[in-house]
Amino acid sequence: MKTFFIGPDGLRAGWRLLIFIAITIAELFLFGVVIHFAFPQFAALARTRPKTMVPGMTGGLEAVVLAATLIAAFIMSKIERRPFRLYGMPVNPSTGPRFWKGAAGGFAAISGVILVMLVFRGFHIAGIATGGVQLLQAFVLWALAFLIVGLSEEFTFRGYMQYTLTTGIGFWPAAIVTTCLFAGAHTGNPGESPIGIFEVALFAIVFCFVLLRTGNLWWGIGFHAAWDWGETFFYGVPDSGLKPWHPLLASSSSGPVWLTGGSAGPEGSVVTCIALLLVALYIARAYPRAQYPEVTQTLT
Repeated sequence: MKTFFIGPDGLRAGWRLLIFIAITIAELFLFGVVIHFAFPQFAALARTRPKTMVPGMTGGLEAVVLAATLIAAFIMSKIERRPFRLYGMPVNPSTGPRFWKGAAGGFAAISGVILVMLVFRGFHIAGIATGGVQLLQAFVLWALAFLIVGLSEEFTFRGYMQYTLTTGIGFWPAAIVTTCLFAGAHTGNPGESPIGIFEVALFAIVFCFVLLRTGNLWWGIGFHAAWDWGETFFYGVPDSGLKPWHPLLASSSSGPVWLTGGSAGPEGSVVTCIALLLVALYIARAYPRAQYPEVTQTLT
């Protein structure tokens, strides 16, 4: 029975992950109770599932998840006596440059997808949708919201969870598990399509590859945040069927679903698949060796 729970490096990965999930769920329940009584209007709006994506709701919900997973991971780091940096978000002199390189890649990737749609007449620009002070406000609020989204989704699925599973079953089997969970978490989005869910899974696999080659989550966080910011605020296209609040451009999409992505937006377009494969090729050339911390040493 002891070996069922304890391995050469202490408590086995599966049990550590279950404890992490239990702590996170308990925190989310407590946060939910607090929000329900302290901010009843916010809680009511969250339950209605509005058809317009707004930065306050998007960033607020993701901030709750991020806080829960960070606290749970910190607790687990103390239980396991491991440095928190192993879970993918070390803070060092390379953090800023790595984040901004990822952000540049994310905006370039979504811009390339939009450009192809524009060339094939699947994307149309009617003009500027937002101006003046409201434009500056939207710029900042969307940037903050998607920074939180990038931090939350990358750390939740490819932070503690990816590291802990890697110690038990290896990196790529762990990546398959976290990818399935990531895709499953997006199936409830109102405008998702089968192709859209497939591409969500492709995003996850590419982000896992980025993590393996760059050694931490910062490049992926920057890419994730900038892709979403460019898609939602800058180009003003739907994200999983949700129209953005005060985008920069007044735009629309028309044409075959394989090009435009239909209700899922560009994240359901075949063009995005090609863009993600190009991103993976770039990472393979720019970071030719695996740098994920202590991969071989942590296998139990």
